[in-house]
Amino acid sequence: MATVKHRVWPGRSYPLGATWDGRGVNFALFSEHAEKVELCLFDSDGAVEIARITMPEYTHQVWHCYLPDARPGQRYGYRVYGPYAPDRGHRFNHHKLLLDPYAKLWSGRLEWSDAHFGYRMDGDGGDLSFDTRDNAPYMYKAVVVDTSFNWENHVPPRISWNETIIYELHLKGFTIRHPEVPLPLRGTFAGMTTHSVIEYLKALGITAIELLPIHAFINDRHLMKRGLSNYWGYNSLGFFAPHPRYLSSGKLGEVKTFVQTLHDAGIEVLLDVVYNHTAEGNHLGPTLSFKGIDNANYYRLVPGNKRYYDDSTGCGNTLNLRHPRVLEMVMDSLRYWAQEIQIDGFRFDLAVSLARDRNGFDSQSALLQAACQDPILCRRKMIAEPWDVGLGGYRLSQFPPTFSEWNDQYRDTVRRFWKGDRGQVANLATRLAGSSDMFDQRGRCPWASLNFVTAHDGFTLADLVSYNRKNNLANGENNRDGTDNNNSWNHGEEGPTVSPEIRDLRLRQMRNFMATLLLSQGVPMILAGDEFGRSQGGNNNPYCQDNEISWLNWGSIDKTGRDLLHMTRWLIHFRRRHPVFHRDRFFHGSPLPGTENIKDLTWLDANGRERLRPEDWGDPEDRYLGALFRGEAGQYFLSRTGRPQTDSSFLICMNADARPVSVVMPGLDTGDGWSLVLDTARPGVERTVAPPDGKVYRMEARSLLIFRRDPGPLAGKGDDSNPWGNP
Repeated sequence: MATVKHRVWPGRSYPLGATWDGRGVNFALFSEHAEKVELCLFDSDGAVEIARITMPEYTHQVWHCYLPDARPGQRYGYRVYGPYAPDRGHRFNHHKLLLDPYAKLWSGRLEWSDAHFGYRMDGDGGDLSFDTRDNAPYMYKAVVVDTSFNWENHVPPRISWNETIIYELHLKGFTIRHPEVPLPLRGTFAGMTTHSVIEYLKALGITAIELLPIHAFINDRHLMKRGLSNYWGYNSLGFFAPHPRYLSSGKLGEVKTFVQTLHDAGIEVLLDVVYNHTAEGNHLGPTLSFKGIDNANYYRLVPGNKRYYDDSTGCGNTLNLRHPRVLEMVMDSLRYWAQEIQIDGFRFDLAVSLARDRNGFDSQSALLQAACQDPILCRRKMIAEPWDVGLGGYRLSQFPPTFSEWNDQYRDTVRRFWKGDRGQVANLATRLAGSSDMFDQRGRCPWASLNFVTAHDGFTLADLVSYNRKNNLANGENNRDGTDNNNSWNHGEEGPTVSPEIRDLRLRQMRNFMATLLLSQGVPMILAGDEFGRSQGGNNNPYCQDNEISWLNWGSIDKTGRDLLHMTRWLIHFRRRHPVFHRDRFFHGSPLPGTENIKDLTWLDANGRERLRPEDWGDPEDRYLGALFRGEAGQYFLSRTGRPQTDSSFLICMNADARPVSVVMPGLDTGDGWSLVLDTARPGVERTVAPPDGKVYRMEARSLLIFRRDPGPLAGKGDDSNPWGNP
């Protein structure tokens, strides 16, 4: 709007947020306990307030009005009047300009000031006092947007769960040091669409990227005082808006172009979403949006003492999804990203907090049921982080059948096995088979287990094999932050080393970890940079490190890194070619009908004998596991067209002992003999003939082997080419 003149019509409808209908803009804000709401309009820079309009309509707890003269690009915010009574849960303060929870775009920046707090920070009453300073000069402004976009003949990849391979990355960190991304585009959505980035992802072979939070978030004041920032972004405030600094153009269309480009490359886009808490913190936190709009409804408050927040997230507050309007907001946000932005799925941070009722976690909570039943969302991938910090907060395997879940027991077992811990063989077998002990229930499938060895939260793969202890001093918390339970091993020397023996062993262990991950049933997730050995210097909690500690350094990839990258590419394509490694049903473990001994999966000891009895699994010093996958048993597993998913047969051998093992090659009544596909201890000997049935192959210490056997016409497609070249 060019001047302060305006016309206001009653809102003819009130979808929440600011909705452009091609003629004007409808503004609508939920606040049950407010006494008055003012809509504040700003100039194109967001610096000068040009109009303040008392919203005239109040319908079903929604304040709304229609401005026929408003247009896309209009900057705005709200001032909400009501009681400032923290003891009753109310924190209204009309001196604070508030962001619209439904804003699709933010402009400007937030400058930290005491004016952002609803109470006098120097007052004797703490948060019981009342602050009258105006925060508008230091505050982001919401922007009205036209969401139209030409998707042309856009068709999302829609990759099935059992064929999914996820690559977790940080939008900024992935391109900020990429030499082939133009400087103005680095660290943005546009930077991710450059040709070299897309070609890299395609060559890697992953089927989906999972972005760390890209919802608009706030940098914590205490971090900025220490010269740090909330790099990861788990501090959301706007659940509909992309983070402003990830937009090179400042326009919403950049996000849609990014999604369209990834889809054209056959890659899905998943978002890590943080609906469990907001950036407003606890009772001493700032008043930026929800807290000043309707604190008593948006947040879970302590029963009997509503001054304080019921916090099961460890972040100061917890969104109150028990309230229908808050639940509606989260569902509207999910549908918006799924339908308007064409996002393929969501990973829910601290998902247990989203499903808590007054009696604790409920797998049939309103949000989980709504997400499973919604006609749009039920066709998207849903991933739960199945824990929070509240009482009874660990709920792995207890989410609905439509969800996949981060499986930390997979991570810990695989780490312990390759570290050489005692008594891990039986646990490892269960994890390799899709964690059927937890997920083979209620119609769930192996893809319910989302497998990972590393993730953004913890050591990278290179640091996992290089550090016994975390090195988080740069975070400014005296190394107290971050977990101490890393199950890591430095192989004899902490941190970087010049020892050729230690370097070679660390590289072999990284190959072992990557191969184990990509040969396991379930959905594998790779942390970006692990494929070429990226290090964070031992920092296992770099959430506040928006710098070289966290960014991918593409220029530092040496020959060792390139070799690991080539092997990772080969393993990904190997997995995708062979259905025995990504079954969509759990293994039967019984003979194929009409045969005596053809099982889909058989566990073997080093002597080639099947592990059948409890005592076969009971030796705590046993560090060898053999897994025989029979491709003929694809008769058990039908494709979408109803055809059997037959394949070659494979023998996977894992030796975590410090000593070599003599592996007896098992005898089969089909095929022409075994060939060696991969030996992580001896790169370059692949695709050679292995010893005949009953003979011995000398397996090196701490190594993994893949043998292949082709049963004639039932063989899998394609040749497993040398992993040290480009697949």
